Amino acid sequence: MGTKLIEGRMTAGAEGDVVVFLVGMRINNFRALRSWWPVFTAMPRMVRELSRDKDRGLLGVRSLLGFPRVLYVVQYWESKEKLLAYASAQDGEHRPAWTEFNRRVRAGKGKVGFWHETYVVPAGSYESVYVNMPAFGLGAATEVVPVGRRGERAADRLGS
Repeated sequence: MGTKLIEGRMTAGAEGDVVVFLVGMRINNFRALRSWWPVFTAMPRMVRELSRDKDRGLLGVRSLLGFPRVLYVVQYWESKEKLLAYASAQDGEHRPAWTEFNRRVRAGKGKVGFWHETYVVPAGSYESVYVNMPAFGLGAATEVVPVGRRGERAADRLGS
């Protein structure tokens, strides 16, 4: 999230379909550092890799903390095809991290949990509003534009 406040009512300037990928972990045993620390440190490596190579399709990312033991990341992608391609790419950070995670999960016997959800949202089926906020969420991943450009009401923006 940027730090520059954008006054007024803004909305995301995204066009077309949007892919939202939520991924996270749950620390089930804080003392089992060897089980959850590698999971915790894998995501920043992947995000750095994706940020350096825009052709892979990551538009934006936000890390969040659900106290006390859940950490998750919201990612916005250009397409489901690019997300799936990254997940299966043999030359990226994801495959070795996923292999290592599976090994640790078996060895750790429930000390760390993992989850992800993927949503492919068709054009016209999402809307956003940001009031007196820095660029955030989908707006930070794409661009923010004045609300009037996409419709004054949520119903207007959902129909566009």
